[in-house]
Amino acid sequence: MLQGQQSWIFANRPVLLATAVAGGPFEARSAIAADFDILHDDIWLGQSSFEKAEKKLLEEACQTSIQKAGLQKEDIQFFFSGDLMNQIISSSFAARTLGIPYFGLFGACSSSMEGLALAAFVVNAGGARYALTACSSHNGSVNKQYRYPTEYGAQLPPTAQWTVTGAGAAVVAAQGVGPRVIGATIGRVIDLGVTDPFNMGAAMAPAAVDTIIAHFRDFNLDASHYDLIATGDLGKVGHAIAADLLRRQGIVIPENIFTDCGVLIYQGQQQVMSGGSGCACSAVVTYGHFFNRMLKGELKRVLIVATGALLSPLSYQQNESIPCVAHAVALEWEGV
Repeated sequence: MLQGQQSWIFANRPVLLATAVAGGPFEARSAIAADFDILHDDIWLGQSSFEKAEKKLLEEACQTSIQKAGLQKEDIQFFFSGDLMNQIISSSFAARTLGIPYFGLFGACSSSMEGLALAAFVVNAGGARYALTACSSHNGSVNKQYRYPTEYGAQLPPTAQWTVTGAGAAVVAAQGVGPRVIGATIGRVIDLGVTDPFNMGAAMAPAAVDTIIAHFRDFNLDASHYDLIATGDLGKVGHAIAADLLRRQGIVIPENIFTDCGVLIYQGQQQVMSGGSGCACSAVVTYGHFFNRMLKGELKRVLIVATGALLSPLSYQQNESIPCVAHAVALEWEGV
């Protein structure tokens, strides 16, 4: 089970049985809009607050993934979920609705792969037949908490990123048809002293690089093993920094293999500055776009390295720097 120093190998190869992604009106205009299961034309989703809208997105993604797997919620043994709200209320309130035994996670924007790694670990070890993993974010709720109220209309610098309004969920199963979860590398907390909350890409890039290097070391692999290696939400700025840091370590990943979910989701949309971010960023791109590409046979081996900035409004107000983490999960599709 333990592989190398900080990785797991899943000998029983748990199955990514079904996934679902939900998004808002801005995501409906994104480059990967066709890969969403549910899209809304109202950022409020008919709710009285952005926070309630985010909870609804998460519930929709979870319920849809369970339905697509041909299951009932009573068939699911455990639910792993995280978000960016204080005390992860979106996840906890969604867990209240679902009624599934629940692990609440906070890995910031790395929560998508943190949840998938833990769900796969439990299923691989025989601790569950089915596990549900999910995460969410909402542009309005996140900006209000971490930056400025949406109504304030603050001008953002080019290094800033646009928080994805969406949710992604996946059912991990012991048996079935779908991409296999092969292994995971659990990241260390890396903090190089970045303090600017409008430059998350620069803060998170060293953590992504540290985890990629650890993954290659623990599994004795190089980039040529994968058809695609995607970081979670470094954006254009952070992705360029990560590529440069890897080159300094003697690791060159070809541009056609190395990408970033935050760059992909809003390709061509100028108002997003450096790209997308938020817990939902890597979740919707992985469980929507990449999952569909794997089922089509376009991708066989994929490594997702979800990145997270572990700051809070309190730490920022106390002039703390931004500790970051990245978790990697390896997926493989052998076809039917």
